[in-house]
Amino acid sequence: MDEPIDNLLVALTAAVILNASSAVAQSSISDRYAVVEASSNYAPAITEARAEVAVLMDAGAPGVSIAVGVNGELVWAEGFGYADIENAVPVTPQTKFRIGSVSKTMTSIAMGVLYEEGVIDLDRPIQDYLPDYPMKEKGIITLRLLASHRAGIRHYLPDGSDNLIQDHYDDVVDALEVFKDDPLLAVPGEAYSYSSHGYNLLSAVLQEASGVDFLTLMRERVFSPLGLLETLADHTDYIVTARASPYARRDNKLINAVYVDNSYKWAGGGFLSTPSDLIKFGFGVFNSGILEKETIELLLSSPILPDGQIADQNYGLGWMTLDENGVWFGHTGGSVGGNTLFMMNPEADIVVALVCNLSGCLGANSDLRNIGLYFME
Repeated sequence: MDEPIDNLLVALTAAVILNASSAVAQSSISDRYAVVEASSNYAPAITEARAEVAVLMDAGAPGVSIAVGVNGELVWAEGFGYADIENAVPVTPQTKFRIGSVSKTMTSIAMGVLYEEGVIDLDRPIQDYLPDYPMKEKGIITLRLLASHRAGIRHYLPDGSDNLIQDHYDDVVDALEVFKDDPLLAVPGEAYSYSSHGYNLLSAVLQEASGVDFLTLMRERVFSPLGLLETLADHTDYIVTARASPYARRDNKLINAVYVDNSYKWAGGGFLSTPSDLIKFGFGVFNSGILEKETIELLLSSPILPDGQIADQNYGLGWMTLDENGVWFGHTGGSVGGNTLFMMNPEADIVVALVCNLSGCLGANSDLRNIGLYFME
């Protein structure tokens, strides 16, 4: 195996900023992008946002991509650094990154679609749809509890080994073997406990209830209607155009991230996307009519518990509340060789999406959530 790349080299290479196709706009989900002139009203905001990205690059990020949308239009998309350092492949707005747990937010939209159609009931036992899933001694698991991380399903093991699975699963139901026989952490509904495995279970229920393979369900009911042409499952054996190489750190040096096969957790954190597609996703959820306003509010709000109380948490059904004032919603995403911030202000009609191809990359700048404020008119 080659020696890890020295931090100085990383800093030098990552300092290259790609400006091709850096400013683009769209008048609707399906329109072609057009270049935004430098005289754009958002030029000062873009300058401030670039300074925030520079903090990540100075900290040794291999590659970063960002996009911002305002009033239904994509007003800026730009790539920085390298998608593949060894081959000097630059990041562009078309580079696809692992988006980690932002996949949960996308999965929640599929759940919302099936909910509106009456295919699922959020409060029925999941065994009504997935009869072979073992009943748990501590209580009944429902879709509402799974989606709000209150079902008692565990997250990754303390050693993280089940976040580094290399086996391939052809079916999301088969992937449940990773955790299905483990006891619950708590009585369902009793406590908030974040769980990617909970979303993997949710995907299996959606698949069995709809009678449609989960990835097909996502393509046909979410990605395609919202025009997400660059969003797909991270199949490691597929040829995926413009896929970023994943990186990690060891002994403070950049290395290639360990190989993982994300087929065991498509819904919990297994999708690839671009920031521009995430902007489409944000505007699409809130403006396209894919879901009724009441259903969107259901997804954003803290869940109603089995005892009728409203849970005290900043997580709804697949969506986080990302600020103290409750106006920014979305999700963060951490994956092996990836890190993502996706945030939407429905009232101001602003979407921000930022991705990096390094584990934990975005932690180098605690002010990234301010980027949306720069674009407030």
